[in-house]
Amino acid sequence: MDNFENSRINESGLSQDADAKTICLLENDPIEEIFALNLGDFLCEHLISPDFAHKIGDKVKTKNERLKDQLTELISIYSIDSTLAILGFDSNEDYIIYNSIAKTIKLMLSLEKCVIFLAKKDEDIKLAGTSSENTNEKVTPHIEKSYKDEEVIMLNENNKQIIIFPMKNKFECIGAIEITRDIEKPLEAEFIELLKITAGLFVTSLGIQKLIEQVKKVVANDEASTSELLRLRAQLTAIIGDLGDKQQAFVEKLALAVDLKGKYKNHHSQRTADLSREICNFLELNEKTKDLIYYAGLLQNIGKITIDEQLFDKKGKLTQEEWDKLQEHPNAGVSLLMNINFMSEVVPYIHYQKERWDGLGKPEGLGGFSIPFGSRIIAVADAYCALTEERPHRKALSNTEALEVLKSESAIKWDPNVVNALVKLKS
Repeated sequence: MDNFENSRINESGLSQDADAKTICLLENDPIEEIFALNLGDFLCEHLISPDFAHKIGDKVKTKNERLKDQLTELISIYSIDSTLAILGFDSNEDYIIYNSIAKTIKLMLSLEKCVIFLAKKDEDIKLAGTSSENTNEKVTPHIEKSYKDEEVIMLNENNKQIIIFPMKNKFECIGAIEITRDIEKPLEAEFIELLKITAGLFVTSLGIQKLIEQVKKVVANDEASTSELLRLRAQLTAIIGDLGDKQQAFVEKLALAVDLKGKYKNHHSQRTADLSREICNFLELNEKTKDLIYYAGLLQNIGKITIDEQLFDKKGKLTQEEWDKLQEHPNAGVSLLMNINFMSEVVPYIHYQKERWDGLGKPEGLGGFSIPFGSRIIAVADAYCALTEERPHRKALSNTEALEVLKSESAIKWDPNVVNALVKLKS
């Protein structure tokens, strides 16, 4: 990618005339080229003529200025000030944040209690947040051991199952999460894995915040060297990449937990997400949209993880109140996702998944193209997967039978364009 002259960019739909001149500002820095692609600077630095580049600004920015711009953009996306704005928290009130996370974990996994302990640099491990009203939770020897030895500890005390998870990644351990559950309802293996990943995700997220504070100071320093800026950019992009890996693992484990609690035996959430991605590929949507719809497909039933498991075990007819709880599960899921700031972009897709093409759905009664496209895709994929899975009250339909049902409801419940795409994929 050293020479962009006389090139055409077909995949993005952008073209470059063969005789056009291009401008290169990379100064033999291959990492900068990759970074530019990620941030969209690619268009500015490679697909415009020198004359037009100078019309945009009075002068070409120096390398340090560009590095500082890139670091500032990353900060604006990943800083705690930005992410917590979604939740309405004051970033200085840490206890509110940690209490919210503890309460979310308790709700997700039907726990009696969840407590978070953190150890700041050169300080002992201390209580950071709790799902209970008891603000005097003590640091026990077991919590100290889990933190120092970086190992999971499981205990049975007073008819309670207690599990302590070290909050660690491959770089550091910063604390521990303690959960308590009734001994007669021990935590399932899938939920234990989910908590391990949640703890690691938490560490990485906090690590980004600490690094961002360093970056802010360097960016504000007029004497900052190019080598220091490059080093910080490399560190920040590396930890963001690690965060992305942990986020994907978290979402996939969370989807398994949703299916487990919802009594699905066919990995329904994963099937829905995979089919949603197939439809996206068929419709040639861009990569970011595909990823968001895939995540939304995985989590479109996330509200069920906050509903009493007894509802799913009940064999008889549900009461109206119980039925309403099940029907409202997308709203519960939206509330839960708002506590996971990195998933905020998938919230609209999940929130409007129960809308109908004819405008008679929930929660807002949107219709037709007013419904987010991702929601329309997930709705069709979810319906097809549900129809082709065996349920307690009916046998699974064949592929042909399921497609006939969807076609009969096309332009009533479902987007006809999405149904047509599914029919072509499955015929």
